[in-house]
Amino acid sequence: MSDVVLELRDVVRRFRTEAGALTVLDGASLSLRAGEIVALVAPSGTGKSTLLHLAGLLEKPDSGEVFIAGQAAGTLGDDKRTALRRSSIGFVYQSHHLLPEFTAAENVILPQMAAGVGRAQAAARAAELLGRFGLTERLDHRPGRLSGGEQQRVAIARALANKPRLLLADEPTGNLDVGTSDRVFEELLEQVRGHGVAALIATHNPALAARMDRAVTIRGGRVEAAPL
Repeated sequence: MSDVVLELRDVVRRFRTEAGALTVLDGASLSLRAGEIVALVAPSGTGKSTLLHLAGLLEKPDSGEVFIAGQAAGTLGDDKRTALRRSSIGFVYQSHHLLPEFTAAENVILPQMAAGVGRAQAAARAAELLGRFGLTERLDHRPGRLSGGEQQRVAIARALANKPRLLLADEPTGNLDVGTSDRVFEELLEQVRGHGVAALIATHNPALAARMDRAVTIRGGRVEAAPL
């Protein structure tokens, strides 16, 4: 069985603007294997977020195909795309998007329950993950009582809660100070590498990119290798 977790094959994505159609991605191709961590170092405005959204099945390409673990997503209906996203893909955003009315543990429990996991099992998984990120004493704290670094660690734990095969991260440490950014990123890498997850991580930080397996950029709407 192939260990390719993500494949974008000749994807094209256009947007309508007042000036006409804007082609952001134009035949972009990329593949990630299990356990591989790839830095996406494209400048802002080149289609970085669009690429992540396509990879995460949040958008559909105008042409081309996205494969998750060998399964073509373009032919799937919305319900099956949602189920595939929940079971196979984890997201980490720069602004962690935690639910403010729920505790750290509940923020990690809820996506598991949405995927059909029972409450007790989800709570045990949340406690385990948050403990690995040094947050055992913060399980019952709501996001407003957590530091920025703690909130981002909860967001990473949430992204890993359903044991995804693919992790997508958009500037996951961009809002953190240098020291906190380094610690949070090290924890992310440890968890991803330890579980053989394929990861595509967008970052403007060359030091963080250099710690990944390889780097890609977007040029002229296509994905190209970039130096580390």
